[in-house]
Amino acid sequence: MIIWPFRAVLLAMASLPLALRAESAGLQAGAAKVDITPSADAALPMSGYADRKEGFKGIHDHIYTRAIVFGDGTRVAAVVAWELIGVPDAVWAELSQRIARETGVPAEYLLLCAVHDHSAPAPFGMYGNDSPKSAAYTKQVEDATVEAIRKAKENLQPAKIGIGTGRAYVNINRREYSPDNGWWLGYNPEGPSDKTVTVIRFDTLSGKPIALLINYAVHAVVMGGENYQISGDLAGATSRYVESYYRGRPEDAPRGDAGAAIQLRPEETTENVVALWTSGTAGDQNPISLARGSDFTMVDALGKILGEEAVRAAGATHPTDQAKIQGKQRVVTCPGRKVEAGPLPRKEYKWEDSDPVGIRLSLLMINDIALAGVSGEVMTMIHKHLKKRAPLSRTVMLTHANGSSGYIPDDAAFEQISYEITTSRLKPGCAENAIVDGFFNLMQQR
Repeated sequence: MIIWPFRAVLLAMASLPLALRAESAGLQAGAAKVDITPSADAALPMSGYADRKEGFKGIHDHIYTRAIVFGDGTRVAAVVAWELIGVPDAVWAELSQRIARETGVPAEYLLLCAVHDHSAPAPFGMYGNDSPKSAAYTKQVEDATVEAIRKAKENLQPAKIGIGTGRAYVNINRREYSPDNGWWLGYNPEGPSDKTVTVIRFDTLSGKPIALLINYAVHAVVMGGENYQISGDLAGATSRYVESYYRGRPEDAPRGDAGAAIQLRPEETTENVVALWTSGTAGDQNPISLARGSDFTMVDALGKILGEEAVRAAGATHPTDQAKIQGKQRVVTCPGRKVEAGPLPRKEYKWEDSDPVGIRLSLLMINDIALAGVSGEVMTMIHKHLKKRAPLSRTVMLTHANGSSGYIPDDAAFEQISYEITTSRLKPGCAENAIVDGFFNLMQQR
């Protein structure tokens, strides 16, 4: 038997390629959340409904930016979600570089997502918002985002990761046909709709949850344009339920297949768990039921349904403590157009050429899990197309990520002129294949 000197062993390990060492590295993970609720007297404009002209008039529940940071010994990555409507391109460009400088998370390893919340202040630069008050608030959100990543990085510890899926009937295709308006916003149970709830769970080595990344395809618009109170809407309600459950204080424990309440093991209870909600391909998906006025009952009910299914999915994961992380990004560009001015909806539409549209594709791979971030509001069939083509079977699409490219319909959807089609800045025939081919090529570059 040959006994190697300790110094020689260290030198041999140091000479290994970084990629090889990363293959066998143990996972580390940490998470944090920071409150981004504006002061009650801020009177900031809200976002998401064009006919809502006044600033918010109250705070129903607090909104947050949440961060999960994870590393494999060589690389460090972060997924961030803030409870706002979007991430303006200019904000992404500046903030991603600041995050790289101040936290050490490179832009290529960052997914900065919005939950597409219509019950929150409008970020500066989003949908033409140029309010000085919004500029100051957006700076507050940027500072909070850096703080959340920094705190999550400080909390890094040896961890395990697992992925699980469930189904929740909380969304519905919203492209409805009527003789008067053609295809417009409505309720279409026959239209394509992905009911999958995906949960990526990060645990300590002893099994205590650190964070859950939840993904589901639905607009966070249970509250309509009549609402003037700040809220995390459906996304916030889902996160609150899951975090409350793992703190050992559920409103009502979710039920398993046999009908019995799902009970936490003592080691699963934790005060610091972070449930980070992300929007899937929700461009054509609304909640199954919408509220009217200022009644938040439906928000809490649908959040509880989604939260319960997220807990079930999290309980079915098979975690590993090994990790290899890779991050890649590219921008694809498609021809642009815009609809001629006039009332919407109407019988006939004309289009004129407009500026090309850049779509940022951000791929973050953790072992065989692919987080595919798209800087826009993607419709359902594009994700289905990607999942069929992707070399990694566990491919999850996160939208409103790393920028804002507007509505991104699939090619077939352009044939049915709807709200999403008239609002999109894209010409037909480019974006779907550009996204699918783009991610396929990025996944192949391993």
